[in-house]
Amino acid sequence: MKEMTQGMEKAVLAMGCFWSPEALFGSMPGIIRTRTGYTGGTLADPTYRHMGDHSEAIELEYDPDELPYEEIVRVFWENHNPANINDYKGRQYQSMLLYRTPEQKDDIEQVLKARRAAGKPEPATEVKPFTVFYPAEERHQKYYLKRHPDALKKLAALYLSIAEMDRTTLAARLNGLAKGYTNRSRILEEISDWPLPVMEQERIAARIKEIRW
Repeated sequence: MKEMTQGMEKAVLAMGCFWSPEALFGSMPGIIRTRTGYTGGTLADPTYRHMGDHSEAIELEYDPDELPYEEIVRVFWENHNPANINDYKGRQYQSMLLYRTPEQKDDIEQVLKARRAAGKPEPATEVKPFTVFYPAEERHQKYYLKRHPDALKKLAALYLSIAEMDRTTLAARLNGLAKGYTNRSRILEEISDWPLPVMEQERIAARIKEIRW
């Protein structure tokens, strides 16, 4: 619902199974939209069953004034084990940061420098330029939110389709709530600051309060 686009930037990263990272970042103020998908490989049009040499990944659209990319990188390394132990699942769960700009590359290097200075081990994360991101199937988008039928029923009054819902800030936040990364009070407080008419804010808030989790 916070559908801002001007001045927004994108980040692509992979940190294991894509369900939890989408919920983690989706819970964070400054993140506008999230989606799961596949990246880092060469196979054209990968799917969950035929991923080829790609890895499960997430794409974030974010407001750099509210959430700097450097902070995204710090959260990335603080919330997963970047080592692919014994080539577990091949490249499916490869840890990866795919920078889209020279500035993003510089931010990654700055965070790595700080980690080294703190005595942390060198992460087994692939850091390379972004090439392409393939969105995952609808069932893999907002996975935790979709495990709650009453939430989907209540949200149906706000959107024309599930696909439309998946691409909203509200769905990102509620997916984070369903996984336990945030709570209803925090979401309601944030909505009051979204650039929406007061009546629209109240309509969204009323729907959220009706959901039975």
